[in-house]
Amino acid sequence: GRARELGIDLRRLRGSGPAGRILHEDLDDFIAHGAEPVRSGGPVARTGEAEIRVTGIRRAIAERMALAKQRIPHFTIVEEVDVEALEELRAGLNSRFGEARGRLTLLPFLLRALSEAVVDHPEINATFDDEAGVVTRHAALHCGIATQTDAGLMVPVLRHAEALDLWDTAREIRRLSDAARERRASPKELSGSTLTVTSLGPLGAVVTTPIINHPEVAIVGVNKIAVRPVWNGSEFVPRRMMNLSCSFDHRVVDGWGAAEFVAALKRLLELPAMLFMEWRDE
Repeated sequence: GRARELGIDLRRLRGSGPAGRILHEDLDDFIAHGAEPVRSGGPVARTGEAEIRVTGIRRAIAERMALAKQRIPHFTIVEEVDVEALEELRAGLNSRFGEARGRLTLLPFLLRALSEAVVDHPEINATFDDEAGVVTRHAALHCGIATQTDAGLMVPVLRHAEALDLWDTAREIRRLSDAARERRASPKELSGSTLTVTSLGPLGAVVTTPIINHPEVAIVGVNKIAVRPVWNGSEFVPRRMMNLSCSFDHRVVDGWGAAEFVAALKRLLELPAMLFMEWRDE
């Protein structure tokens, strides 16, 4: 009776009730979706849209990212790193000292490697005032740690990374990341970085193209570790491998210098004993 009142031909509907019986809900669906009936159990077209205003911290992040892409000509180098020895060392240190000193992730080792690599490549640990045309090279490594929060991407700054040991570095990374996520980070803790590290952790993909944290001239992206077959000269063996995706400001960093810097990082991470050597070449 209701279908007749509405002028609906029941032959055009597929019922969702027992034995294909047409229910009132089927009539409602037909009215809501027009001439094409909704198929019971099949794919359904989704409709609707939501407008979300970009405000506050999210807007500031958007403006900063746009500034970086507009003003900085990026180029990215991706290098494959064998982290088998590093992961064995990390596991050994965590087993021996983890309970007393806290567990180490890969990031403290990477910051240790960065602290060493920028000594021979000071053009990487730098900021560029492009309006004044002045590049400032920094002796101290104030490392930005890109951190995902509910409000968006924040970059708290680990100051004087070169002066911290692995466990101090790990504790400071945890403290800064927690402060950023809980909106407790001070303005000083969110500014003054000279080089930034970004990582998506287990979601780190195979390759990324990170955006430089203006006014810095480089950013180091950490991709996820995966076991891959590696040719050792006579056979393929499983090795834990990780890609580093590093972006550079091509106005002040040339390709050769950037490639040498990434190669230096690779050497330090693949032979991690080098991270603890006190001597340097004269």
